[in-house]
Amino acid sequence: MIRSFQARMTVIATDESGMSTVEYAIGTIAAAAFGAILYSVVTGDSIVTALSNIITRALNTNV
Repeated sequence: MIRSFQARMTVIATDESGMSTVEYAIGTIAAAAFGAILYSVVTGDSIVTALSNIITRALNTNV
């Protein structure tokens, strides 16, 4: 009987069938926040200028 109880408790404790609604909500909020931060960094003047300089140097072939 004790072994049966231990086996059931092990199955219950290790069962991870999926995320709960709260975990989905937290994951969605974290992904949206990360996206907003990434968007603000990528559209910042320094990044746009750096990418423009890289593209200009790559296309400028004065060899």
